[in-house]
Amino acid sequence: MIHERFVEIDGRRLRYLEAGAGWPVVLIHAFPLSADMWRAQLREVPEGRRFIAPDLRGFGAGAETPAPSLTMDDYAADLEALLDALEIDRAFIGGVSMGGYVTFTLYRRAPERFTRMLLVDTRAQADTPEGRQARIAMSELVRTKGPGAVADQMIPKLLGETTRRERPEVEREVRRLIGANHAAGIDAGIHAMMTRPDSTPELARISVPALVIVGEEDTLTPVADSEALQRGIQRSQLVVLPGAGHLASLEAPEEFSRALGNFLTSNL
Repeated sequence: MIHERFVEIDGRRLRYLEAGAGWPVVLIHAFPLSADMWRAQLREVPEGRRFIAPDLRGFGAGAETPAPSLTMDDYAADLEALLDALEIDRAFIGGVSMGGYVTFTLYRRAPERFTRMLLVDTRAQADTPEGRQARIAMSELVRTKGPGAVADQMIPKLLGETTRRERPEVEREVRRLIGANHAAGIDAGIHAMMTRPDSTPELARISVPALVIVGEEDTLTPVADSEALQRGIQRSQLVVLPGAGHLASLEAPEEFSRALGNFLTSNL
């Protein structure tokens, strides 16, 4: 059973979803979605594990309006506070896309809190100048036309060709999750991603086992980006999911959960 819970952090309410019991696994959602993107994994938690999926600040239905200039450190600090509130010292932590950027930041801040790491459809590099210009344009789009316009622009990039052709229900769900967010939350996320540092120099310092997963049809962070992560992190393994794009855990939930479950029991 999936439980919706809340904790208070610095006077703000943080929502998270939880299922299972045992060793904690913290799953950080992609931009511009919410913790609800992890429901397929939360419905099938392996025995002895406790899956925790938080909403990043400003994301999720009913989220409070965030400050306009958040950073990856702000998101990471919220997760540290969540772990403290739940009395969790160490966990298996990771995320998809922007959730991966938050994971890198949290590891820089508090590597002792990681037992293992999950990096899905993400990259270590900072935005290129062209990438920053695209984010500026998206910021203007969400402020003038709202989350629906962002969904129209992003869905063809977020989902692989196979998903869009064969699984229209996934596109409907992604559109629903994006539309449930506030424009201010999406805009704050855009600026946090645009100003994030390059994490490439940090890869060699990651000492915990890491699972890198990428959709074979991901065009936003192609397979080559995940191959670079796998080469850079000493104790890591790479799984490429056929027929999936940038949201591999949503597009190929069974295959994703199998790869995650295998890693949870591996001796890497």
